[in-house]
Amino acid sequence: MKYRPLGQTGLDVSVLSFGASSLGSVFREINEAEGIRTVHAAVDQGINYIDVSPYYGLTKAETVLGKALADLSRDRFLLSTKAGRIGPEQFDYSAEQITTSLEASLKRLGTDYVDILLLHDMEFVPFEQVVQVAIPTLYKLKEQGKARFVGVSGLPLQIFEQTLAQAQLDVILSYCHYSLNDTSLLRLLPLLEEKRVGVINASPISMGLLSTRPLADWHPAPVEIRRVCKLAAGHCAAQGEDLSRLAIQFSVANEQIPTTLVSTASVGNVINNIAWCDEPINEQLLKEVLEILQPIHNHTWPSGRPEYNLQPS
Repeated sequence: MKYRPLGQTGLDVSVLSFGASSLGSVFREINEAEGIRTVHAAVDQGINYIDVSPYYGLTKAETVLGKALADLSRDRFLLSTKAGRIGPEQFDYSAEQITTSLEASLKRLGTDYVDILLLHDMEFVPFEQVVQVAIPTLYKLKEQGKARFVGVSGLPLQIFEQTLAQAQLDVILSYCHYSLNDTSLLRLLPLLEEKRVGVINASPISMGLLSTRPLADWHPAPVEIRRVCKLAAGHCAAQGEDLSRLAIQFSVANEQIPTTLVSTASVGNVINNIAWCDEPINEQLLKEVLEILQPIHNHTWPSGRPEYNLQPS
């Protein structure tokens, strides 16, 4: 496993990291014992960064992860969780809710601090509340030693540009913007370097788009993106190849991206994912897949409030 520095935090993170959303049965119903073994396998194979949220499975992911972490020494992993999203359509970025959310998360996770605390899906919350209430609350929790570093997460890239113009962050978590079908995160990297902010890239398979598995019912991608991604998956399958493998290899290969989060609750999947990171990428297949995906390259979908989804000039 390779490791890269995460911005100016001083943390060295594995290029492939573990997204614990699957432990909350977000994508499919999981076997808890298998989920715990998956966490152990990930850490044993060199993954040192794990991300979770109380929203995933409405605390189920944190609960299962906490059981897994109970068997691991705290110095073997870096841990992030989130606050502010409390239900499918429910957000509370008040100081009280963020504080009590972290306290509850720490209990479920069996630790007295997280390495990173993120605001979850900030594009659903008015900007003034984010910068005037929520981010100052993060820094109070950082001062108290309950979070070593703080940041925000979300889908529209505009939220990061807007936030960094008014607030200092340690890290951001961006998802579905550095993958085979969408590399728009690259335009943000100069700003992040200037502001000394670490970037966590999540979902290199675009929440299941770059896979042969059926998409979750809640997936927000429009029909054309789904159609073209399915063509790419079929092209790989016809050659005995796995589009997910290519997608993970593509994302972890970029030295400018410190870590890429992949979620699974399967021991076999996590072992495969880790092995793929060290295997050479099929350059010819990569070229063919990028050509198939070209019609939807950097196409995305709206998320959150309209003001966060303006097209870049």
